[in-house]
Amino acid sequence: MISSIKTSPNFKWWVFSTIAIGTFLSVIDHGSVQVALPSIERHFGADLPTVQWIVVGYALAISVLILPMGRLGDIIGRKHVYVGGMVIFVVAAGLAGLSPNLGSLIAAKIFQGMGSAMVQSSGIAMVVSSFPGTERGKALGTHLSVVGAGAVAGPAIGGLLVSVFGWQAVFFANVPIGIFTIIISGMVLPLDKPEPTVEGEARQRFDWGGAVFSGLALLAFLLVVGNGNRVGWTSGVIVSGAAAAVIAGVAFIWWELRSSSPMLDIRLFKRRLVSLGVAASWFSFLGSSASRFMMPFYLQRVLEMEPWKVGLLLIPPALCMVLLGPITGRLSDRFGWQGLTVGGLSLSAAAWFVMATTLTESSPVLLIVILLMCQSTGTALFNSPNNSSILSAVDRAQYGVVSALTQLVRNSANVTSIAIATTVVVATMGSRGVEPSLDAVSPAVADAFVAGLRWAFWMMGGLLLVGISLAVMRGGRPKPAQEIQPESVTAGPASE
Repeated sequence: MISSIKTSPNFKWWVFSTIAIGTFLSVIDHGSVQVALPSIERHFGADLPTVQWIVVGYALAISVLILPMGRLGDIIGRKHVYVGGMVIFVVAAGLAGLSPNLGSLIAAKIFQGMGSAMVQSSGIAMVVSSFPGTERGKALGTHLSVVGAGAVAGPAIGGLLVSVFGWQAVFFANVPIGIFTIIISGMVLPLDKPEPTVEGEARQRFDWGGAVFSGLALLAFLLVVGNGNRVGWTSGVIVSGAAAAVIAGVAFIWWELRSSSPMLDIRLFKRRLVSLGVAASWFSFLGSSASRFMMPFYLQRVLEMEPWKVGLLLIPPALCMVLLGPITGRLSDRFGWQGLTVGGLSLSAAAWFVMATTLTESSPVLLIVILLMCQSTGTALFNSPNNSSILSAVDRAQYGVVSALTQLVRNSANVTSIAIATTVVVATMGSRGVEPSLDAVSPAVADAFVAGLRWAFWMMGGLLLVGISLAVMRGGRPKPAQEIQPESVTAGPASE
């Protein structure tokens, strides 16, 4: 049966479905754990900032390791990395559920983040490699819908598991599904071989120096951005961390330009589709991610809505991404990416500018949901076509590391967006004589919080305008049905 599947003309969809199970499991796990945090806090008698390291440590592990794991998949084969990542993910989930104390639970989630980095970096690359170039947008768009579906289902499933079985069930539920995914992956996924390089080599060396420098730079950057508002942006710790991030980043670029087998070939950014596409993606997430963090504060603490009602209100925006992902991917395959990316960012920016001018202490909930749906629609229009444009400009041998790069851009921009928006909001609250903290948000200080929120939406809209400019500068392609054949990037010293 397996041999007939692999010779089937629909084999690409078998590969996609197999990867989709792992993707869905990873996304659901993130949403479920968020819901379980209060129960974990009560169980261990800890405070919320400490418990949040369950999520923070997991996210840091993914962000630091996703680029090296993407490159590792390009070198040794993506199936090996993907299946290995799923094994780590399942083992770590079991350890998390059995954790006797909070420290071991945090350690298990960090370990699980390593597995998730392997799964995420190799999964998309395997999907894209299984589809022809003329259907790249379709593959990416349909994958986006899987992510959106997981984002909708995660909190609901997590809430049910916690209510019926306790917080441990959130982790234990991953084990049987993960084992099933490992078995299916072993049977269905092709045992891919590394793409040959320009010199005809079958394999390249793994760039340990690039992995270390990139990991240090990202770790320092994310810790600085994530803690700057709490510790103080001008404090010695934050300034020192920022300096460390810059030094490690410069060292990474210096190392990569001189490496004979770089983890991420910096010369790729000479290509307009790559450099401007990555930059546009950064500003897209920078100008949108903070809304998912800020709006629950407004809905729960200003409008005093029940948490379950807030969860229901946030489902329609997520469904926009689920439904539109495959459609926008197919449209980009047929008509190109520029109109969709520029139009998507424009719609998102317009939604934020309307939010910035109309939001009050008693805004109609229906208006807020409609604007959030408009922004989510804009993201769906932008994301898949933009990623398709980036991957169209690189060799197949680099799909893993470049796919990982697109996800790293998203993760790092998400953290930065929340940090910037939080700083804007609390600074505005402080200027109005209110305690500069989101913990102080209540109907009594609603005017100060909403004023800060409006400034945050103006800021996010402005960042999206920058993204629009970059998308316009990147340009498009007149005949999207034709596959772009990128120049091969020769790995070697910069002097060559």
